[in-house]
Amino acid sequence: MSDKTPIILWFRRDLRLGDHPALTEACNAGRPVIPLFIHDEVVDGQGAAPRFRLGLSVASLRDSLTDKASRLILRKGRALDVLREVIKETGAGAVYWSRLYDPDAKARDTAVKAALKDDGIDAQSFAGHLLFEPWTVETQTGGFYKVYTPMWKSVRDRELPATLSTPSRIPAPGSWPASDDLDGWQMGADMQRGHDVVLPHCTVGESAASHRLGAFIAHRIEDYKAARDIPGVDGTSGLSENLTYGEISPLSCWHAGWRALHDGKSDSETFLKELVWREFAYHLVHHTPRITTANWREDWDAFPWKTDARLAEVKAWKQGRTGIRFVDAAMRELQVTGRMHNRGRMIVASYLTKHLMCHWKIGLDWFADQLIDWDPASNAMGWQWSAGSGPDATPYFRVFNPVTQLDKFDKDRDYVRAWLAEEYKTPSKTALSFYDAIPLRWNMSPEDAYPDPVVTADEGRKAALAAYENRDF
Repeated sequence: MSDKTPIILWFRRDLRLGDHPALTEACNAGRPVIPLFIHDEVVDGQGAAPRFRLGLSVASLRDSLTDKASRLILRKGRALDVLREVIKETGAGAVYWSRLYDPDAKARDTAVKAALKDDGIDAQSFAGHLLFEPWTVETQTGGFYKVYTPMWKSVRDRELPATLSTPSRIPAPGSWPASDDLDGWQMGADMQRGHDVVLPHCTVGESAASHRLGAFIAHRIEDYKAARDIPGVDGTSGLSENLTYGEISPLSCWHAGWRALHDGKSDSETFLKELVWREFAYHLVHHTPRITTANWREDWDAFPWKTDARLAEVKAWKQGRTGIRFVDAAMRELQVTGRMHNRGRMIVASYLTKHLMCHWKIGLDWFADQLIDWDPASNAMGWQWSAGSGPDATPYFRVFNPVTQLDKFDKDRDYVRAWLAEEYKTPSKTALSFYDAIPLRWNMSPEDAYPDPVVTADEGRKAALAAYENRDF
């Protein structure tokens, strides 16, 4: 007698229906499929902006499933407890999910899989969050890659499968288990005043992500190599937000990039390299999970970074009041949009860790609370790359000059005008919206005088180099 017990499809950071291996396998099994999202211990541990943006994505997936005559069941609680409850209520005999690779998710998933198997449940995990499973990419000597460029060269010409189609039908159970009300979870509550300011800057859901990719390939990828470094223009794909929540698969982006390259758009290779940079981050997190919480290069453990996040200079950095225009513009963009241009991320990270001599974990934690495109692997590797303590890092003696960087990448001050209000008689709408997003306790106004630098570019560089010279690398 064939097995007709339901399969629970546990959604996490794979909030789409297309190119979804776990969903496709469940639908092809000829058994009822119960889509489930759990507000669990890992979700509870996320910062304000990531949790807010995750809630928007869950709502979009819920609507997409409704259009397929299915449902998204919502439950809150410890993941294993909720899964066991739903299994008991529905008689489900299997749980499928897409793999994740950061330490918190891996610890949860490993425990869940072992417990469910002990219960006699078929627990299976599938690929889909990455292009390449981390353990399938090895150096010629069988180890993992610690430098990006050799990894890129090793995977560049790999044959990858075609994307999977969206299932035409998702088999429904005879009766549905109860579901929580998503609004009752109040996943955006911690955003406070920033909620309504950031919301219009979000591009949410599978359909919107697909359109975003299409528009990028059609109109911007041809100039991507140069334009992606100019923060005052719309020169990037913007897809980090959608990849974070799995609203689009990296495989879809990869194939689109290769098609563009074959069509003669040579800058497409730079886009493909950025996709592999994301893979490199997860490759490192899988093989050296300490990168998310501690110096990847252990000889940096004795470096005398300041570790107190309450310091006045850290407060000025968070508030976009350092007196360094590139830094402040980027930090204000973060408050308004929940995102930050990649060039800005490098500049603010360098300024915090080198000019202000503050520990990279202060910045990592702030980004983890503020970014709508927060990704545990990319955030960790990006901060350690900037600080010099990570693999393939920017050399410790390289200190970005935020003044000359502004002259190089924002010559006409389009980016500064977009985000700094104090020095303009008629500030831009985006610059003014910063004051609607920030906490009232910051007591900031566009009528304030623009501050003098907390630490000037030259002073900060000299102090950083002096500190580096006094330790043995």
